[in-house]
Amino acid sequence: MSSTLKLLRSLSDPTRLRIIALLEKDELSVNELQEITRMGQSRISTHLGQLQDAELLESRRDGKRTFYRLNQNADINAREFIQLAVRGAREMADYTSDQVNLKRNLARRQEQAQLYFNQIAGRFDRSYGPGRSWQAFGQLLLRIIPPVVVADLGSGEGLLSELLARRAKKVIAVDNSEKIVAFGASKAKKNGLKNLEFRLGDLENPPIEPHSVDLVVLSQALHHADDPAKAIAATHAMLKPGGQIMILDLLKHNFERAHELYGDKWLGFAESDLHGWMESVGYKKVEIGIVASEEQPPHFQTILASAEK
Repeated sequence: MSSTLKLLRSLSDPTRLRIIALLEKDELSVNELQEITRMGQSRISTHLGQLQDAELLESRRDGKRTFYRLNQNADINAREFIQLAVRGAREMADYTSDQVNLKRNLARRQEQAQLYFNQIAGRFDRSYGPGRSWQAFGQLLLRIIPPVVVADLGSGEGLLSELLARRAKKVIAVDNSEKIVAFGASKAKKNGLKNLEFRLGDLENPPIEPHSVDLVVLSQALHHADDPAKAIAATHAMLKPGGQIMILDLLKHNFERAHELYGDKWLGFAESDLHGWMESVGYKKVEIGIVASEEQPPHFQTILASAEK
């Protein structure tokens, strides 16, 4: 029988309560626990070892990965402590975001969409190949875009809008700066892009008719919004049924100087926050993940969030 004192000690740390509450739903690897909790690998591994030593967890190997789950053969005493741990975790501030991130992680695992882009990117720069470049890949991918109507919100001078306009049916670029809108419109006219229209407006109330676009793009724009949740709600209203939203933005960080240097109103976003805002207005098939990480300080990380109406 499990020692009561040993079990009490094993559950004395809040992190271990979080882990048990996550493993109540399904088995998880160390990497998955890292992604869900945003804690370091060594920290998670230490806590997993202590929980396993208390016979609350068990593990199995699958290739190079180890998966952990609640001990299916735990005695009555241990099972009671597991239930207490789950109840305690539900009272913690991190519980809601943990559960949102867990749901997203399990959905991605089920759809077998884990880390494909990062694997490709990792191989891309490994060896030189004549004519092989990100520019060429980008042109190839642009030609896959179907003839759809796109809203580029927070477009700035319209670099992305110009690229999309070369393949899309129509692109509506929205920005809150009169000078930038005038510059973008002039440049689009100069380049002969008759299907690119610039409009003056803000992210929370963009001047786009309801149910009129197929794709909404927010590329490094949402952290400039006064109310990001309201901005996301506005995108849902303008999309046609079955339309898509794509958000590229920064993962939540602590680089306070971004307010001063870049005029950022928000220091990035937690994946759980974006997921919650998107689901709350009716978006489905929400997928969020890290797609780029900067090697130099302050080590900004970029997340890509996508969903369907």
